Amino acid sequence: MTDSVNKVNLLGMPVEKLEAFFLEIGEKSFRAKQVMKWIHHFGVSDFNDMTDLGKALREKLSDIAEIRGPEVVYEGVSKDGTRKWVVKVEGGSSVEAVLIPEGKRATLCVSSQAGCILDCSFCSTGKQGFNRNLTTAEIIGQVWIASKAVTERPGANDQAITNVVMMGMGEPLLNFDNVVDAIHIMMQDWGYGISKRRVTLSTAGVVPALDKLREVLDVSLAISLHAPNDELRNQLVPLNKKYPIKELFAACHRYLEVLGERRVITVEYTLISEVNDRPEHARELAQILRELPCKVNLIPFNPFSLSDYKRSSRNAVKAFQDILINAGYTATIRSTRGDDIDAACGQLVGQVEDRTRRSSRYINAANIN
Repeated sequence: MTDSVNKVNLLGMPVEKLEAFFLEIGEKSFRAKQVMKWIHHFGVSDFNDMTDLGKALREKLSDIAEIRGPEVVYEGVSKDGTRKWVVKVEGGSSVEAVLIPEGKRATLCVSSQAGCILDCSFCSTGKQGFNRNLTTAEIIGQVWIASKAVTERPGANDQAITNVVMMGMGEPLLNFDNVVDAIHIMMQDWGYGISKRRVTLSTAGVVPALDKLREVLDVSLAISLHAPNDELRNQLVPLNKKYPIKELFAACHRYLEVLGERRVITVEYTLISEVNDRPEHARELAQILRELPCKVNLIPFNPFSLSDYKRSSRNAVKAFQDILINAGYTATIRSTRGDDIDAACGQLVGQVEDRTRRSSRYINAANIN
């Protein structure tokens, strides 16, 4: 029997790659859709349980392949119903995924990297350094774990996870190929069948990768802006020094060209007391967004131990929102969920082994050309 280390993990294969795998081992390509349904619709990890596959094929698959997700090392449930999973990935690091239920909707926040190289000043993930990109299996594995945990009727059409946001640990566009494959699995009927409008990728603004993304996906897009001018954004989001706001907005316009259907971009803006939450900041933000089809999601800063920043007062948040609304924008305030289990926005930490030096070299070397 093939050693487990050398087995092919089928969990991270979108249908096209899984079809190629079956052809390579001398089987019909339609087996890919059968196996994908067992994995993602029913949460099955044992080939022997795939009853519509012949015995010989089940034995062959057991010998050369596996279905292996990341190991769950912690699961927490907040008093507001938010659930957090900490999963261990290859190399010893751990990452976090968070499920936020709200009425009939349940949104899963998924991580794409172990740590983050960008070191945004208001985000706890960046303070721990960076280890590596997650594999496709480790990314989609978070969806697989959460789906199995919360779906009462495996295989039912009404999957418990209705929305996925690539807003967890890491910058998704710096793990381009693996993130794209994982999103394809989320959207494919044989995977999770989630609409392109219900899958959102959030980026701090890796412009070349954003241009590349529009060639392969048309999911919803969110940009982590957090400042109305380059001077302030350089302090909060160091990536802005490489790709300033004007370049980022130009890339957003190019992305919108392929979306069509009157789609808009979500602008994420974390409000930090006495840093970027003053009325003049709101007015400046309204001015720079005037040509960008967008809605604004205001996020009260969630404190963590390595930061001296403070959360804006409710009055400051409401005043900021009112200025944007009066300027004609749709502006919502994201409710703080799961902060009692450190699952709120900006609080995801996990554990990163073998820290690397934070620098722009990783960004320059990323597969974004």
